[in-house]
Amino acid sequence: MPSGLAALLDDVAGITKLAAASLDDVSAAAGKAGTKAVGVVVDDTAVTPGYALGFTPDRELPIVWKIALGSLRNKLLFLLPGAMVLSAFAPWAVTPLLMCGGAYLTFEATEKVLEAFTPQSEGEAIEELALSGPELEKQKVGGAIRTDFILSAEIMAIALADVSDKPLAIQAGALALVGVLLTIGVYGVVALIVKMDDIGLHLSRGRSPGLRGFGRGLVKAMPWTMEGLTVIGTAAMLWVGGGIIVHGLEKFHLTPIPHWVAGFSRWAGQVPGIGALTGWLAFALGSAVVGFAIGGVLAGVMHLWHHRKGAAAH
Repeated sequence: MPSGLAALLDDVAGITKLAAASLDDVSAAAGKAGTKAVGVVVDDTAVTPGYALGFTPDRELPIVWKIALGSLRNKLLFLLPGAMVLSAFAPWAVTPLLMCGGAYLTFEATEKVLEAFTPQSEGEAIEELALSGPELEKQKVGGAIRTDFILSAEIMAIALADVSDKPLAIQAGALALVGVLLTIGVYGVVALIVKMDDIGLHLSRGRSPGLRGFGRGLVKAMPWTMEGLTVIGTAAMLWVGGGIIVHGLEKFHLTPIPHWVAGFSRWAGQVPGIGALTGWLAFALGSAVVGFAIGGVLAGVMHLWHHRKGAAAH
């Protein structure tokens, strides 16, 4: 009996060590994969707060919560199983799918740039005003979750590409961990951003003159903050999407564009002391230029198709 118990305890200890090693492998893989997806995370964080604008303060956090749940559902119920199927049966398809997603991001960003210089039509404004509060909320949440699906797909695909040499169980664990942690991080920051004006208003009514001044500063800064986030989100979509395409072209040995971007980055990285920063900025700028060119072509094709479709309908 003691020998049997000792053997059982040895087995339990062995299983525990194996589980701990597996968890370490999952954590390491998730950390490595998550850092590669940081650009898309910046984009997701910058884009999402806009969907909660225009609602009463009591609806802002519930809206963010609904979008966060939709994001988690996207990642765990749809994208994670799809990523595992790809990894098992068609690993060659990861890079082309990444490039398609990158092209979509550049198209979305280019559309945002064009919209910034094109006033909203009177019909669009009237159509939005005609919606009731719950209808508008449902529309905004649905739009945010659809956008998040694309961004989450990019995150999961980038993460998958970085852990594709690991066993399937480690891949699944790493992708699940990346998905959960990034969702918590992104939507925690988004919730803080959308409530920043309320926090500032609360502080502005405090007893301390310093806190009152800080609170008023927060309230005044929020419009500028939201405008800045819109610009950052659009820029991130361009350089992330363009960067994905540049890396994909390099992998398929279609080298002229990747060589130009890499050469520009190396040239900019020669600045003493800050070469790493200037080199990264140059690569981001070069990728954004590539992204804007591709997005412009796609936007032009889409507008031409819609124009011809409208002409045919008339």
